[in-house]
Amino acid sequence: MESAVGYEKELNSHVKRERAAVKLASKVGELLYDKGIELVLFRNHLTDASVSEILNLHEYSRKVVNKPIDVFTTSELAEELYLMDLAPSKLDIGKLANEWLTEGNAFSSKADFLTAKLAGFGGQDNAIEPRDVVLYGFGRIGRLAARELIKQAGKGQQLRLRAIVTRGASDADIIKRASLLRTDSVHGAFKGTVDVDLEKKAIVINGQIVKMIDASNPEDIDYTSYGIDNALIIDNTGVFENREALSRHLKSKGVSKVLLTAPGKEVPNVVYGINQGTLDLENEQIFSAASCTTNAISPILKVVSDKYGIIKGHIETVHAYTNDQNLLDNMHKKPRRGRSAAINMVITSTGAGSAVTKVIPELKDKLTANAVRVPTPNGSLAILSLELNKETTLEEINATIKDAALNGELVNQIYYSFDPELVSSDIIGNTCCSVFDSHATIVSKDSKNVVLYTWYDNEYGYTKQVIRMAKFITKVRRAIYY
Repeated sequence: MESAVGYEKELNSHVKRERAAVKLASKVGELLYDKGIELVLFRNHLTDASVSEILNLHEYSRKVVNKPIDVFTTSELAEELYLMDLAPSKLDIGKLANEWLTEGNAFSSKADFLTAKLAGFGGQDNAIEPRDVVLYGFGRIGRLAARELIKQAGKGQQLRLRAIVTRGASDADIIKRASLLRTDSVHGAFKGTVDVDLEKKAIVINGQIVKMIDASNPEDIDYTSYGIDNALIIDNTGVFENREALSRHLKSKGVSKVLLTAPGKEVPNVVYGINQGTLDLENEQIFSAASCTTNAISPILKVVSDKYGIIKGHIETVHAYTNDQNLLDNMHKKPRRGRSAAINMVITSTGAGSAVTKVIPELKDKLTANAVRVPTPNGSLAILSLELNKETTLEEINATIKDAALNGELVNQIYYSFDPELVSSDIIGNTCCSVFDSHATIVSKDSKNVVLYTWYDNEYGYTKQVIRMAKFITKVRRAIYY
């Protein structure tokens, strides 16, 4: 009898938490689409999260962040936020909930508490001028960027996807590209609507009309004829790599900035969260978001270099195969990449070791790097073998990375994983460009040689960095409470 009572009690308790999570999910949507306010929970996205995912994120706050909160508090705070006059912003409801639970006695109500915490977030103080975005190319990164831009559009106060440029925009091409956007073998179905308007030569994504433009040369397009002006071009073709080639975009009417989704030559290479503050946004027009691997390893290297100093190191990446490789054995200009990607591990080169020095100059000539392409479609791993200037312990260096993942400038870049069973498929869809595997850390007996493992979704995690960069260089960054 006692067992039955305990069962019913726990079940009823869980049902109450689920109901609160439903209320929170509802307010997350209303805040985003009615007011342009995005809620996250200790940096984890809540938009489109299921009830179970929301509850699991609250459990994450207890295990990793060590800041226990409850879904009843977060849902109540979200309801109060909806009643406030706030500018488009990004708010950490987990941080706010923890602060309410620890400081709430000093306030007469949750409304007074939020008013004090979010002073300066008023609608008139933080007006944002939205910017048009054009995707030049529509491959793996281009389609994920489209998904993310549409997902974050809200009321359209930030970046607005206006056009996609491809070679070929016949009716058949548009239908096929819409299908590729709608479904994805790695990332699953798009959580929204994707319709085709062949008369307008457009794809309509969640009600947003996106023109499909056929062009072989960047300078041939007059974007103003499509009602697009002062636009950011996100070039994800991989064809244009240096300043001269990328400058061709700027010859088109309606273009003001260019962002390359690959390492660039003669242009600033940026890992958002680390060196974006060095950019001259007023005078520079072309930027590079570096590579997925550079974005994955730079945050960890930055944290370690700042705390301990790095004498030297080697980076080995275990990387998912890409479209650059062959499905079956065939000719390829690079060694080994001509062999079948689906059934071979392929040793190949990576420029990430040298590219890091453009982001973290103090590491110049200290790192070597290589890569092994493996038969997985997405999800990669970087192994950082480093000799440090200062001694450390396994517990200390893990704590250092954990602190960086929860506080400071890299909270959007580093995800601290405490899962001892973590494998590559688990990190698919992670919003951070670097997923630190705390259980894999190795520290040698001399306490100065360490091996660190960081995973990365080389498609989605990198795309998130691209979008962060896009917002930064177009100056449509919302007010943020983290």
